[in-house]
Amino acid sequence: MDLINALFDSCKGDSRPIIAIDGPAGAGKTTLAEHLSAALSLKYKCTTLHMDDLYNGWQNAFDHHLTDALLGAAIAHRSSKPYSLSRYLWNQSQYSEAQAVKEADLLILEGVGSSQRIIRPQLTATIWIDIDEAAGLERVLRRDGGAISTQMREWLGTQAQHFALEESKDAADFVLTT
Repeated sequence: MDLINALFDSCKGDSRPIIAIDGPAGAGKTTLAEHLSAALSLKYKCTTLHMDDLYNGWQNAFDHHLTDALLGAAIAHRSSKPYSLSRYLWNQSQYSEAQAVKEADLLILEGVGSSQRIIRPQLTATIWIDIDEAAGLERVLRRDGGAISTQMREWLGTQAQHFALEESKDAADFVLTT
């Protein structure tokens, strides 16, 4: 069974499904989220939340802002209630005013930390995408530019600590390797 069919099957019994795509930087989570959204939109109206929009900068990415935003979004989605989120403005090092999130039948959470332990009871399915650390770093720097090289090298340690604490890969329903 391919991933799309497996996800359709997982979502079948869930009136308000939520899928998380987690894994290290540069693994292809955003690309997979785009493909899944396109494929799953045959049956569901999809919205994707990107963790890059929710982190509290480089140093505090996994603080209560991310956890609160994820949990709030999941609970609101499950309850079919409208909700708003503040997105992090990287160039200003602050959050924007809260903006309404587009209502959807299926919510996709994409990014490092999207499947953290506190959110897992709300998830229909979790996907882990793995990549060699050096290859992931190279992809990110090629995509986003060398100006973030120092931050990205620090991020590798931050995400590794997060994954070890949260046991993210072990909790995944599907594990892919790029």
